[in-house]
Amino acid sequence: MAIDMDERTTGRNSGEVFAFPLAARVGDVDRCARELDRVHGSAAVHYWKGECRKLARQLSILGLADNEIRQQILEFQTEVQAAIARRYEMPALGGNRSDEGHEQSR
Repeated sequence: MAIDMDERTTGRNSGEVFAFPLAARVGDVDRCARELDRVHGSAAVHYWKGECRKLARQLSILGLADNEIRQQILEFQTEVQAAIARRYEMPALGGNRSDEGHEQSR
């Protein structure tokens, strides 16, 4: 994951640094979910710790405080877990229960 630093991401005019929220990085969330679905046990733990450390380093370089980094990692973790769960959801077949009553009244 390369960090692109330009006017849009660094807030060059105001001197502030803006970090795109980790939980909103859909590509990273999906990539981690796929990999964690593929590996198990100690390999999964090793992979996940490495990813979290890498993301934390990126945020630290951008100047975020430790508590902000911790919060970003926790929110990212929640999104990755949700993405893994979505991989196993059964697709809806032909609507839902709320649709049943409406078809009879037509």
